[in-house]
Amino acid sequence: MRLEDFDFQLPEEQIAQHPVARRDGSRLLVMSRNATAIRHQQFPDIVDYFRPGDCLVLNDTRVIPARLQGNKQSGGRIEVFLVRQLSTEPPEWLCLTRCSRTPRPGVCLDLGEGLRAEILDGGDAPLQRLRFDCDGSFSDALQRLGKIPLPPYIRREALPADAERYQTVFARTEGAVAAPTAGLHFTPEILDQLKGRGVEVCSLTLHVGLGTFFPVRCENIAEHRMHSEAYSIPRQTADAIARTRAAGGRVIALGTTTTRALEHAVTADGTVAAGDGMSDLFIYPGFRFRVIDGLVTNFHLPKSTLLMLVSAFAGRNFVLAAYRQAVQHGYRFFSYGDCMLIL
Repeated sequence: MRLEDFDFQLPEEQIAQHPVARRDGSRLLVMSRNATAIRHQQFPDIVDYFRPGDCLVLNDTRVIPARLQGNKQSGGRIEVFLVRQLSTEPPEWLCLTRCSRTPRPGVCLDLGEGLRAEILDGGDAPLQRLRFDCDGSFSDALQRLGKIPLPPYIRREALPADAERYQTVFARTEGAVAAPTAGLHFTPEILDQLKGRGVEVCSLTLHVGLGTFFPVRCENIAEHRMHSEAYSIPRQTADAIARTRAAGGRVIALGTTTTRALEHAVTADGTVAAGDGMSDLFIYPGFRFRVIDGLVTNFHLPKSTLLMLVSAFAGRNFVLAAYRQAVQHGYRFFSYGDCMLIL
């Protein structure tokens, strides 16, 4: 398939720049893979589409304040964007750097308040490997100096409110550089309602990084290669999925990141393997899903790997038709936008 097969027209004013007042105040587009009907509802209605015995799997990763500002030895300004942790002692990360000229290995950076970094050899272009040094805890320094990394299509600086709203209510494990945005709509009350209906809610961790958001530059999408992202699937979650499937229930993934972790970890006999790993799985039309029966997801960028994953699950033509309806009905798009449920 060609990259242009996943393009669509979106008015700029429908790119959400701020979250809605209430987490669950977004709209919900519901579609079924075995029907052509598309329903337009409000997000709290999602509870009605779950059945007793279903299993909802969510991603409990927590976004870190991954944007740092500082200066090179030459005095020039530089922005450092943390992407993936390589080691904790000393702290080493793969990073994106933005400045007038890409810094060479050996260059030292002053990031303020005693936080320093050195550019090392290696990395997977356009990433560079940085080693950090500070007076005290690196994690504490990051919390003081770092900023929440809002996506570039949100054309404003991060506000204090984003520190809470750009996290899910179930975010636990620090390490992501972007939120698993389908989870931003859920409230503790909605999760409690699902559990009250007999839905088992369990979690995994996939630290969202460039593998999810790096743009596709190949005209033939099969040539695209994903950056790896770290994931962890607890034994309890793998067991819950196995129980659900054995009893005839549905496994519904909360977000594309959850989907990628589950479909990466599935074994030859169809079970999900517990444990830690790195996933560079690229899901596009033609992929055979072996774990999930449903997907909760936001609306995604044109020509993105996320739109390709959703198209693989529900069919490209059907998904693009749903997107056209969403545009016509004034839905809000992308991270702080509205939501889809595909069953």
